[in-house]
Amino acid sequence: IERGQQAYLSSAAAEDQVAKFYEQQGYSVTARRWRGAGGEIDLILRQGAALVFVEVKHSKTRARAAARITQAQMHRIYASAGQYLDNEPAGQLTESRFDVALVDGAGQIEIIENAFGQG
Repeated sequence: IERGQQAYLSSAAAEDQVAKFYEQQGYSVTARRWRGAGGEIDLILRQGAALVFVEVKHSKTRARAAARITQAQMHRIYASAGQYLDNEPAGQLTESRFDVALVDGAGQIEIIENAFGQG
């Protein structure tokens, strides 16, 4: 397998793991790899009327995965999330949060809720 394809497959596998983890917590997956104006959001989950936008980062260690999150990336995710919320019944007032899911080489998952703070 080429390196790029292997990276894609391992990140897809990490997203699957994270989706299953959230589903076990009672969330339902609304969208995977949803593409908006700002870019792609790895997972969008729903629990009741609330939405959770999740950025999945996969690396050999969770610390290394966390280091791969940039300020510019957060802004792009906010922009896409805002576009997604426009289609919700409550629009921008929809209860939502931004989580980061870190997955290490052993498949251990660490969820950081409200990882971006607000705004």
